[in-house]
Amino acid sequence: MTVNPVLVHALRGGIVESQHRGALAVIDADGAVHTALGDIDRPIFPRSAVKVLQALPLVESGAAERYGLTDAELALACASHGGEPEHAATAAGMLAKAGVDAMALECGTHWPYHDASIKALAAAGGQPSALHNNCSGKHSGFVCLGCLMAAERGEDARAFLRGYVAPEHPVMQEVTAAMQAATGYDLGHTARGTDGCSIPTYAVPLRHLAHAFARVATGVGLRPGHARAAQRLREAVAAAPFMVAGSGRFDTRVMSALGPRVFCKVGAEGVHCAAFPELGLGVAVKMDDGNNARAVEVVMAAAIAALLPLEGAAAELLGELADLPLRNWNGIEVGRLAWAGARQGGRVALRT
Repeated sequence: MTVNPVLVHALRGGIVESQHRGALAVIDADGAVHTALGDIDRPIFPRSAVKVLQALPLVESGAAERYGLTDAELALACASHGGEPEHAATAAGMLAKAGVDAMALECGTHWPYHDASIKALAAAGGQPSALHNNCSGKHSGFVCLGCLMAAERGEDARAFLRGYVAPEHPVMQEVTAAMQAATGYDLGHTARGTDGCSIPTYAVPLRHLAHAFARVATGVGLRPGHARAAQRLREAVAAAPFMVAGSGRFDTRVMSALGPRVFCKVGAEGVHCAAFPELGLGVAVKMDDGNNARAVEVVMAAAIAALLPLEGAAAELLGELADLPLRNWNGIEVGRLAWAGARQGGRVALRT
């Protein structure tokens, strides 16, 4: 078994206190390896990092056009959001356009992740609904797709949608087929688990995930409908990056600063993927310890800073995110989280 390299150091008192190992793949649209750190061929569960791939059928099918989905709504379909009021309202709007409501969602219910939104909802005497689930946008997209499929089959939408999270449901079959087409990996012969929002999640190597995101970046290797869908989703996210994550969150901050130059999306258990349209590259990262709150975002920030020429505020932001101060409850800086990769001329060197 390959021992993955240390990608992130947690520093305190001038020494390394902790280390975070992982793997990183940078692949071009033809499948050629630009950079490989660690084991990029071990299948891993990408979790929510692949929501843009799961949203391809929503656009290709014509459902997004039929229901008049806006940039904000399409961005939410690719999101792991914080459950802020704008997120919940946007998901509700998507469902209303398809003629259903939050009762159609099968993602489950939890309180908003966004601290101020939790407090505001509780102070108002409210209770969370499925609209506050961080995956409600993705599921609203699934529901819109299902409503179109039901209409085309002459079936009742609510009856057709029941159990849409199951692997064998027609909606999930379309989503899985899009995942397989984009990654080029046989999902029928790999490990299958259940994601936090109850849909299937399939184990895919970083090599194939990064290749899929290079395809999303360029359209190369995708069938025409998926290529057009990928471009539309990237445009929507660039126009409404708040919807993909929310206030203070990494993906929203980075895409607000860089616009269409990068599409990035975090997933649970230390996974992060990104597409770079101007470079024709895709990136996929997996941290061995599943660390989302700290390590994986440092690695993605370092990758973006290494791959894209940046200036001004964008360069400052990515530099900060790749070398992140750690502060205690008094606001005192007590350490740093820093990219541990080789450095050349002051820049992170990703190419092996």
